[in-house]
Amino acid sequence: MQTITNIIIAVILLEVTYLVAVNTKRLSHKRAYHPIFVDTSVLIDGRIIAVAQSGFITDVLKVPRSVIGELQYLADNADSEKRFRARHGLDVVSELQKMTNIQVDIFPDGSRADEGVDERLLKLAKKYNGSICTIDYNLNKVAQVEKIKVLNVNDLAMNLRMAYLPGEKVILELTQKGQDSHQAVGHITDGTMVVVEHANNKIGQTVEIEFIRSLQTAAGKMMFAKLVGTKLVKKQPIKNQVSIKKPARRGDRPADTRKG
Repeated sequence: MQTITNIIIAVILLEVTYLVAVNTKRLSHKRAYHPIFVDTSVLIDGRIIAVAQSGFITDVLKVPRSVIGELQYLADNADSEKRFRARHGLDVVSELQKMTNIQVDIFPDGSRADEGVDERLLKLAKKYNGSICTIDYNLNKVAQVEKIKVLNVNDLAMNLRMAYLPGEKVILELTQKGQDSHQAVGHITDGTMVVVEHANNKIGQTVEIEFIRSLQTAAGKMMFAKLVGTKLVKKQPIKNQVSIKKPARRGDRPADTRKG
């Protein structure tokens, strides 16, 4: 009896070991190699450092040698502003390489891309079943047409904007006039425009406001607010009052206004 029990236990252990091995293999397939190829624009922008520090990037970041070559070319030959931005992009690469929570590799695709850096990125993403990290509008659109996954830092920033609800209060600097003469305009930290009602006399000041409502437009999100402590009075429509004289009834005498 004991022998049968031992055999059953051994069979169960073998079954469990087999299932664990199969599931591990499946998980390894799910976590397949999907590198993220970084373009020049996102390195010059620099916000990818904050994204990487947050821990949301789990795949390997690949910086093609052609991208490094383009940054070096701009840093050596462009005007002063472009030189500064290109050097900043090279500094961003160095900062990414120092991080311990992500893997960053310089991908040896050649120091220069004769067909263009963007074209090279698209080919690499297709070849290695990867994605492209960019803020370049045109590259984003072409990648979508080519069915290549795009990690757009601008889209991420837009989607992570803080949502303020009606009734919430913040401190805001009013910088300019609004469309209506009584309005003043300011911007919260994420760049969203805030229109403050009846605050035209506060332009140039920092005030406390209370959000009223928000409006989503094609150009982005716009918030409306009022100064804290003020009440917005809705204008009531003026009704046209027409005096209608009742017709005199038979037998009614007009009032005698003569002096007695």
